[in-house]
Amino acid sequence: MKVAMAAGPTITSSANSLLKEVRRSVAKGSPTADGFVVAESVHLLSEALRSGIDFKSVLAAESARPMAAKLLRKRPDVPLHIIEERTFLTLASTENSQGVISLVRPPKWELADLFRGRPLVIVLDGIQDPGNAGSIVRSAEAFGASGVVFVRGTVSAANPKTLRASAGSLFRLPCVQGVSRQQVSAETRTRKLALLAASSQAEESLSGVDLQAPTVIVVGSEAHGVSPELRTFAQPVRIPTSGVESLNASVAAAVILYEAARQRGRLAQGIEIAETA
Repeated sequence: MKVAMAAGPTITSSANSLLKEVRRSVAKGSPTADGFVVAESVHLLSEALRSGIDFKSVLAAESARPMAAKLLRKRPDVPLHIIEERTFLTLASTENSQGVISLVRPPKWELADLFRGRPLVIVLDGIQDPGNAGSIVRSAEAFGASGVVFVRGTVSAANPKTLRASAGSLFRLPCVQGVSRQQVSAETRTRKLALLAASSQAEESLSGVDLQAPTVIVVGSEAHGVSPELRTFAQPVRIPTSGVESLNASVAAAVILYEAARQRGRLAQGIEIAETA
């Protein structure tokens, strides 16, 4: 029987080197110097454990120690650091923190990993809101997408808020970032994939598009839409609406992904509707 690693002395100093590293990562919305990302919430700890990804450590406020220790009982290799309550609050990026932060390393994917099988790839083109980006990744996993591309100029997948909004999907779904728009266009043409761009001005309605074919779907930012570099090569597609001209980027992506899953026969099982962890 595995026994969870015993936690060391409670950390009380905000000047502790590990805590400074976490704060720096949260502030920059980027990985730590050694490549780990900040996953804040009990749910993300559970999802990281379920996904089998690498851990550096788990930090828990004193009040959350029993819960964290229970979740880690089968992972004695993961160090558990207990943080004094007031000191932990200097780390939390949420107003109502659950008292648990994990430092984890999501899988590293290559662009080719996204195009295996019958691809359904989502391209995030300049989306700046981490909540929208993470929600799109979550919908992409839920509706059977093969992967997500974060093009240059899009919020980082390592941003703690992106990670939290993805609800753990970034631990499993192939995602790459830092890809140029030119590379996306080249990959699409080379692989002879359909390239679609969500647009409220498009003549073609979503219901009239064949999404069973290998497809790349571009979702632009709410402020600027799809970039000219990708819009030039893409077929614009409109989501029919009544009373409003456009949808939130993450909602639009979810509607398109749902339609793709419907056409591809991937809706055999229902999903639970829940708030983001």
